[in-house]
Amino acid sequence: MNQEVTDFIEGLGQPWQVEVSSRLREMVHQAIPDVAERIQYKKPHFLKNGSYAAVISPAKDAISFMIFNVAGLELPAGQFEGPQERKWIKIREGQTPEYDMLAGLLTQASSTL
Repeated sequence: MNQEVTDFIEGLGQPWQVEVSSRLREMVHQAIPDVAERIQYKKPHFLKNGSYAAVISPAKDAISFMIFNVAGLELPAGQFEGPQERKWIKIREGQTPEYDMLAGLLTQASSTL
């Protein structure tokens, strides 16, 4: 785990954002055991074999979790936004994301990276 990413997540303004981002980070590491992480464009990026796999993107009222390389995957209707090759889900305070579903999609999406 990258200390810069740890510091970034721990420095988020809202406790719920720290909790959700920490759980998303753990989920990424479980779904992609050899994942590399770094701060890029002022947010945590996760890479497999040098290619983008996921991004945690905090905003004032939400945490967006983006998964790359999703073209051709079956995504739950109405939960994701974005172009064909990458999709994100917005998580707001009080919402509990379906971490198992996200992990499954991330595992599938990153399998060809």
